[in-house]
Amino acid sequence: MNIAGKVALITGSSKRIGRETAVALARRGARVAVHYRSDEPGAQETLRLVNAAGGSGEIFHAELTDLHEVDAMFSDLEKKMGRLDILVNNASAFDPATFSETTPDLWDVQMDSNARAPFFIAQRAATLMNRQEQGKIVNLVDVAGDTIWPGYLAYSISKAALIAVNRGLAKVLAPRIQVNGVAPGPVLFPEHYTQDQKHLAIDRTLLKRAGDARDIVSAIVFLIENDYITGEVIHVDGGRHIM
Repeated sequence: MNIAGKVALITGSSKRIGRETAVALARRGARVAVHYRSDEPGAQETLRLVNAAGGSGEIFHAELTDLHEVDAMFSDLEKKMGRLDILVNNASAFDPATFSETTPDLWDVQMDSNARAPFFIAQRAATLMNRQEQGKIVNLVDVAGDTIWPGYLAYSISKAALIAVNRGLAKVLAPRIQVNGVAPGPVLFPEHYTQDQKHLAIDRTLLKRAGDARDIVSAIVFLIENDYITGEVIHVDGGRHIM
């Protein structure tokens, strides 16, 4: 797919990888739908960077676990941007909890944010994409979905579910829409990580160093531009998934 002139929705694009993805697509001429849940100033900054990169965009607010808000966002997106060609399911919840620490509420937050929301967002996105008879969906999964981290058990299970969602969507949306995933490794560490946790995450990679957000974004762009890959997950994790 040639990204120039296409409309791309990036969930959770007020900061971090979502913002970097929005800017990278803007550089290639995309019209970017910048989504945020609570960080409106961050979304405004992302839009400023999108415009500075030569693209254009609009800002959309929604709590993605609330399907009424999701429907309102898509209605607004269709009204303002007219179409949708690219969806990057980037927004997620990342909360530590062992087996004994996991509560029903924490479980629901992880599953709703990381598996349920991307599924139903893709469902609505596909309706718009099918009007153009083409589209690209990229899901941000996680190496934790492959290896299952005991300290982040519910999170890991939710990302394993998202990997299954990724594969299932690729089957049901083919041949018009390609669906793929990117599994980041230690790139942008959570704010609550200690130095010891950062060092441990890096030590569990084969390359023994942290990656960069640009490493993730380049994989996302590659999957959008390539028209003969679907149902794939690209691990951008320094080899951590085979450790």
